[in-house]
Amino acid sequence: MRRSWLLALLLLCATSLRAQTVQNTTLRRAQQSFDNLDYRLALTAAQASLRERLTGFERARAYELLGFTFSGMDSILKAVDAFKQVVLIEPERDLDPNRTSPKALSAFQVALTQILVIRQLRVDSVNFVGGQGTVGIRYTVTQPSRVVTRVTGGTSGSMRIDSTVANGQVNIRWPARMPNGDPVPAGNYNVVVEATVGQNSFSTSQSIRITHGAVDTLPHLTSLPGYTYLPETEVPPKSWRPMGLALVYSGIALAGTSALSHGDLGSASMREGGMISGGIVLAGFIMTLKKPAPQPARGNILYNQLLRDQITRRNAEIAQENTRRRQQVALSVVPLPRAGGGR
Repeated sequence: MRRSWLLALLLLCATSLRAQTVQNTTLRRAQQSFDNLDYRLALTAAQASLRERLTGFERARAYELLGFTFSGMDSILKAVDAFKQVVLIEPERDLDPNRTSPKALSAFQVALTQILVIRQLRVDSVNFVGGQGTVGIRYTVTQPSRVVTRVTGGTSGSMRIDSTVANGQVNIRWPARMPNGDPVPAGNYNVVVEATVGQNSFSTSQSIRITHGAVDTLPHLTSLPGYTYLPETEVPPKSWRPMGLALVYSGIALAGTSALSHGDLGSASMREGGMISGGIVLAGFIMTLKKPAPQPARGNILYNQLLRDQITRRNAEIAQENTRRRQQVALSVVPLPRAGGGR
């Protein structure tokens, strides 16, 4: 039962090998022999294919096939040696743990610890204002070693951005600034990671493109949020004072007329006095109904002046901020497709 389970996993590995096209006839025969569980013929054909002209892809597959076959034959040391060659040719190569036998997977992991390679170099795609952000750089080094990360290209030559002794995954934050503090000029660059231990060394790179853009400026204010101007004039409420004065004056007129009626004028004076009183009351009534003229609202005028002063002060601050922003640059960092592995 255990052997059947192991063979099924090995067949899955072989299926993954066939996912990409292999043109070499000898290597295809080796794969077919492995599929048929004829390990000896698979070894012979795979080793023979390595003596022929192969593409880099085919050479890596030939060593990978040897690693799977040696694992199936319990030759773990030979499997480790074969997987080491795979990683040297394709440093980014990984095995699917769900489709690989435990023996082959273990041999592959041991192979990674016995050679010096830098894998999974990644540069984040980011946008930020120069001096206010960083670019994330990540990689994995398989052995403890001195690792130097540099950026080359453009007009800046070579800039060292990190130097450390590392093993395993490493994370770097690069501010994308020149030694003098200025943002890195626009252009194409290479992020180069070099690892050295003893006489062994390995380097890999990732191309990136840096572009510059203008920083958005702030619009000037015409009002403050939550505050509105108040009317600077107001209409006073209607007053009954004109009518009251008219009644007072009409009463005085009637009293005067009454006093004169005892003299020589008689009834004619009373009629004239009544007409005068009626005119005074009518005029007072009309003045009472008339809409009052608008008057300055001193409190509102003072409030509006304070509001205008606040807007003027804020716009002066915005003008200073925009002057500073026009001197800044917006950086955009985009990784470019990788051409290959490392060396």
